[in-house]
Amino acid sequence: MDTKKFQRNVEDFTCENCGSFVKGNGFTNHCPKCLWSKHVDINPGDRAEDCGGLMNPIGVIKKGDSYDIIHQCQKCGFEKKNKFQDGDDFEVLIGLSKDS
Repeated sequence: MDTKKFQRNVEDFTCENCGSFVKGNGFTNHCPKCLWSKHVDINPGDRAEDCGGLMNPIGVIKKGDSYDIIHQCQKCGFEKKNKFQDGDDFEVLIGLSKDS
């Protein structure tokens, strides 16, 4: 079976953590205000994960000039890295780096 590892889904959503409205661009996988995510994908964009738990941003990894946010699902404990994107709140990211 040949399956894509990434499926682009352009979806707007309301963050279930902070209540901010988020205009999706097809690559949006977390709230740019609070950096929380939701455990909905097995492969990026497929919406095939049944868990649906909120994913807490628990840390940050600096890679050259970019950053990865480490998310942990509050329901099942699954951890995943997501890229920090233009428009994300850098002050929240700095707070994560102090905690990790």
